[in-house]
Amino acid sequence: MDDILLDVQGVSHCFRLGKNTVLRALDGVSFQLRRGEIFGLVGESGSGKSTMARCIMSILRPTAGAIRYLGVNICDPGQFRAHKELLQTSRQLIFQDSASSLDPRMTVADIIAEPMAIHRARPPRGSLRNEAAFQLKCVGLDQGCLDRRPGELSGGQRQRVAIARALSMGPELLVADEPIASLDVSIQAQIINLFRHLQEEHGFTFLFIAHDLAVVRYLCSRVGVLYQGKLVEVGPAKEVFADPRHPYTRALLSAIPIPDPRRERERVPQSFDPAQFCREGRLREVSPGHWVLEKEGES
Repeated sequence: MDDILLDVQGVSHCFRLGKNTVLRALDGVSFQLRRGEIFGLVGESGSGKSTMARCIMSILRPTAGAIRYLGVNICDPGQFRAHKELLQTSRQLIFQDSASSLDPRMTVADIIAEPMAIHRARPPRGSLRNEAAFQLKCVGLDQGCLDRRPGELSGGQRQRVAIARALSMGPELLVADEPIASLDVSIQAQIINLFRHLQEEHGFTFLFIAHDLAVVRYLCSRVGVLYQGKLVEVGPAKEVFADPRHPYTRALLSAIPIPDPRRERERVPQSFDPAQFCREGRLREVSPGHWVLEKEGES
């Protein structure tokens, strides 16, 4: 379909930990991203979220399955080489830790302009510095930051610089791997509102990976839930949060804190026994666009 930008089909990825030990980080994961949507991928630590992001960005090559971006199977070396320029410029990744993802020796102006310089892109505003200043303004920072280095910035400012760098190439797909996890709560709210504003303004497709369910509920139009590398539920965010069908999703959502102190004291989190988790099964559509992992034969 023309509105499908990213199509992930049956993706599995294994890490070899030793001669006879293999960790399956992803197990037959399938989902699609439509143009212009914000899709949230959630799950506890170790569920495979970051591995999925790295597979989508071609940092890792999946053990099995296919990932099609704009119709190009990026898991196929021949197709990847043939469309390398497109894949490198129209997909951008924002990491969790801005301190390690920004070169401490470079100025902010050089960091933001680096993708354009590497790909020899013509700056729309005449020069790389002017373009860096424009992108910096878009993320809420002034030109006074242009000649500063990452070590001179706060965590929130560094993450804004990382966002500006990612947007400098005008990407169609932006992947953010827990981009607010290392920030203070007040700064997290600012960055989330910035993401929403930028997505509305630029119209890029946004894969937002997080473990903070309240943020995903606020930001995302659709959500997928990962558990032990398996996609257990996917659907419209409002519906998944209002009517979770998989036991793991219900347990996950029941752990969200409630702002009202009285209701918070009365909240009883649900438990999920990993021993009862069945990896075998298939995603079944329980309502339009809402899919849940079920054992074969269940209905």
